[in-house]
Amino acid sequence: MSAPHPSLDAIFSALADPTRRAILAMLLEDDMAVTDVAAPFQVSLAAISKHLAVLAAAGLIRQERRGRIIWCKLEPDGLRNASVWMQGFGQFEPVDLDDFERFLRHALPLGDEPET
Repeated sequence: MSAPHPSLDAIFSALADPTRRAILAMLLEDDMAVTDVAAPFQVSLAAISKHLAVLAAAGLIRQERRGRIIWCKLEPDGLRNASVWMQGFGQFEPVDLDDFERFLRHALPLGDEPET
């Protein structure tokens, strides 16, 4: 039996927060350790861990323990349910992750520190 798909509410709620969108933009580049994800933000490691838990619960990232380090990785199909739902309105094209990456880079330059 496969795990249930995250709800659209969880996906859109996760995407509603600018810190979580910035984290997704960072993870577009490569897998990262939790401490590396936290480094650019001026919030506690515990706060970043909570953001990562929301992203994981929404199916947008996956976390994996490698020794003593927890690594974060984008979940390739994480936006699929949201994309399918939006396509139902006939106003949206399928989500192209390359386009999404360009959007995130433009909207959230990595040199800027997002608000929390």
